[in-house]
Amino acid sequence: MINRDDNPDFLNSFLDYNITILNKSPNTVKEYNYDIVNFLKFIKSDKKNNFKDIDISKMTLDEVKHIKIEDIHSYIAYLATDLDSKPTTRARKVSSIRVFFNYLFRNAKLIENNPAQYLETPKLGKRIPKYLSLDESKKLLDIAKDENNRNNKRDFAITTLFLNCGMRLSELVGINTTDINFSECKLNVIGKGNKERTIYLNKACINAINDYLDVRPKIAIKYNSKEALFLSERKERISNRTVQTIIKKELLKAGLDINKYSVHKLRHTAATLMYQYGNVDIRALQELLGHESISTTEIYTHVDDIQVRNAVESNPLANL
Repeated sequence: MINRDDNPDFLNSFLDYNITILNKSPNTVKEYNYDIVNFLKFIKSDKKNNFKDIDISKMTLDEVKHIKIEDIHSYIAYLATDLDSKPTTRARKVSSIRVFFNYLFRNAKLIENNPAQYLETPKLGKRIPKYLSLDESKKLLDIAKDENNRNNKRDFAITTLFLNCGMRLSELVGINTTDINFSECKLNVIGKGNKERTIYLNKACINAINDYLDVRPKIAIKYNSKEALFLSERKERISNRTVQTIIKKELLKAGLDINKYSVHKLRHTAATLMYQYGNVDIRALQELLGHESISTTEIYTHVDDIQVRNAVESNPLANL
């Protein structure tokens, strides 16, 4: 929840612009607010470490106009050295700062110079995504079916959608029953950046959803959750945290490291399994996952040790 009273007016205007004009998702706007608030507190404190309690509500545009790229570099350096922030975290904050100053300079025309114009993003090393093997994925699905769990139909459907469709947590939580087209085996989800996309459902997904709908509560559903596909025990739209807890429990029962695997790693798993076993075209995978850039999807084109070994063994000189 954003406390707008703690923000200076120009920051709230920036948030409003992103909500009303750019149609950014609530999560994105919340991240922008968090990143910019901390940056401005750092600047207001004269770049000292103990800046968390600094009041920026009365901060003026004149103070912002004095910010230079060296000040931004100082903040990013503080994140790296004092807070040991990961490059991905610093990259997100750099992006937020760049968008913020671009709004003040280009859109609102509240400042004459943009100190973030030439701000570079920290270099990110390419990492192979963590994912479950095919056998581990099957085990997780078996655990989700556990009849001792009174919500097993719901939890199995959730796990099935994650592992088959590669959808994001927010996308799954936001599904409404009206989003599903059973005759064409597809559903519409609202993805990153508030963009709508179509996800096609295989037989396993359709069966799991239908089995859950048979036991899904029919009465006493909270008014604002009547269309929600997945409901909590309080008969309201299931929350992100509840879904995370469900998957965490399944991972623990499967004997998998919860520090290594998470809900988002199930998205990685779905993408990797489709690429490795399904001979899926990289462009089709990009469309399925809702990636804007093909370079984001390319992290799933990694090869595992078995593939590397097979490549060596297939060398025509191997048996000489």
